[in-house]
Amino acid sequence: MSELSERLRRLREEKKPIKSMAVVSELCGLEKGAVGRYERGECIPGMEALVALADYYEVSLDYLIGRSRFR
Repeated sequence: MSELSERLRRLREEKKPIKSMAVVSELCGLEKGAVGRYERGECIPGMEALVALADYYEVSLDYLIGRSRFR
């Protein structure tokens, strides 16, 4: 599992109340099932999706993609 996939899964599980992958996809304006594919490492999100996810989880892009350990 990639650093991005692992961090996405961990962030989703840490955010309370925990939301399903489908709900996070919808809240971020992503196609249904997108977050699940990202968490499983089946595909890599584009820049717009990364920005939406970083905003939703209130973390930096560098943290999200594994370039920083600081959120």
